[in-house]
Amino acid sequence: MQNDPRSHGLWEETAPALAVADTPPLTSPAEADAVIVGAGYTGLSAALHLAVAGRRIVVLEAAEVGFGASGRNVGLVNAGMWTMPDEMPKALGPGHGPRLLELLGSAPAEVFALIARHGIACEAVRNGTLHCGVGAAGLAELTERARQWRARGAPVELLDAAEAHRRIGGGSYAGALWDRRAGTLQPLAYARGLARAAMAAGATIHARSPVTGIAREGADWVARTPAGQVRAKWLVLATDAYTRQVATGLRREQIRLPYFNMATPPLPPDIRATILPGGEGCWDTRRVLSSFRLDADGRLVFGSVGQLAAPDFAVHRDWALRAMHRIFPQLRGIGFATHWFGWIGMTGDHLPRLHLPGENALAIAGYNGRGIAPGTVFGKAIAAHVAGDLPLEAMPLPVSRIAPAPLRRGRELFFRAGAVATHLVFDR
Repeated sequence: MQNDPRSHGLWEETAPALAVADTPPLTSPAEADAVIVGAGYTGLSAALHLAVAGRRIVVLEAAEVGFGASGRNVGLVNAGMWTMPDEMPKALGPGHGPRLLELLGSAPAEVFALIARHGIACEAVRNGTLHCGVGAAGLAELTERARQWRARGAPVELLDAAEAHRRIGGGSYAGALWDRRAGTLQPLAYARGLARAAMAAGATIHARSPVTGIAREGADWVARTPAGQVRAKWLVLATDAYTRQVATGLRREQIRLPYFNMATPPLPPDIRATILPGGEGCWDTRRVLSSFRLDADGRLVFGSVGQLAAPDFAVHRDWALRAMHRIFPQLRGIGFATHWFGWIGMTGDHLPRLHLPGENALAIAGYNGRGIAPGTVFGKAIAAHVAGDLPLEAMPLPVSRIAPAPLRRGRELFFRAGAVATHLVFDR
């Protein structure tokens, strides 16, 4: 992988390899029905569904498959997004709001069905997730979230403090929201599996092929790389928070936050049996939240907001150890064997954005740390639109214009400094 050792950590160590020869750099002109920029969940899902539909697809990736957030996240396959269900129709209107809620509510099922259909080896476990309530305020939030999801028939259950403690195997949470729709997976392995499935269906993926320019030439789009170009009728931009040289507006409309994960060595069987015996993935209601889960080999993966670069690394590592030991005292004396971090693109209302950069062009960005399930189903929806099977007005998101986030740089610095301060001072 073209990455700092801190980029993918455990996931790079345990994901099935993707042969470099299968995704060679673009070195000559090519033509396609659609060119997709970005080999993360959205781009790969769109490529897979379009290739299955018989379209000629070329994916251009600046680094490697899953190099961005798709290969760095904790691996929680969640339903919905941060926005409360009742708020979504208010934010998006009576058409798109309920449509997006239905799509996101069923998104984990789509992910696990896709994994089964294509035989993707990615440690998929569908035992739900636990949203852990911190104090009375956290429990109140979860109580309301549970009410709103149950009103829509979602299989969610509000657990009291005792049952939350039993399912987690530790902690002092006021309660937890158990969402049976959700689950966990090995995120980089899932991205590579999507890539293999897309290529098996006929798509071409060129890694190490950064797009240096995009232009409209006649009825086509032309995407140029240092050593070649792709001419296509359709253009899909799926780079999200890792947008670089082109379509930089997608980057400027987001507040980009770092998120890190650290993983223990495989736990001894007797200790492993006491932690998350049901195999759920967890995160809490804190503003600077924590997330944790076990991988297939019994490593505890523990993460939070923060960048693992000097001088922040020691602050976040020491805090993560304190926090992990506070929840799971049985892990005292066990430290972290691997660590990594990546970037999350946040929007003002915590909802993604769908844009039309031009005729026959789509861009989507702003997953707010919820990329696995939404990225998969949004990629499928984009593919359906490109194939002519889904009108623009029936897309799950309304089209919006690209608008820079106000005071973006200052807010990014403020949130990163806040994470350091929280981990250094306020959470001992």
